Amino acid sequence: MAKPQNCIPVQDAKDMYNNWKNSRGKDLKAKGYKDVNDFTFSLAEMQEFVAYVAEESSNAGILNPGIRIYFAATGEDSQSTAAVFLAPTTGTSSNSGNNYNVEPLNRGTNGWPPNAY
Repeated sequence: MAKPQNCIPVQDAKDMYNNWKNSRGKDLKAKGYKDVNDFTFSLAEMQEFVAYVAEESSNAGILNPGIRIYFAATGEDSQSTAAVFLAPTTGTSSNSGNNYNVEPLNRGTNGWPPNAY
């Protein structure tokens, strides 16, 4: 299998992670607590989710669905940890609507203490 077109070099990923840590990550420390900054989903659950989105989208006549990744929090207070969820969309453009007929994926595990890239 060929490498996907949108892969980036590892060094670019490290630079992007450090950009986040040195800008937005500093704000978390200023609030006096550490938060998670990484989330792990198994390959099997990702494949299952992609297949679910593909099938449900196809059944709804959505020919080219996407998946949007949202930042979230596990609770309402400032001490809750960060989270992400993957939400199906009705297309692949940045302005595609969310497909609220297909449930998002959450329940990944987060690194604690936070894992650096």
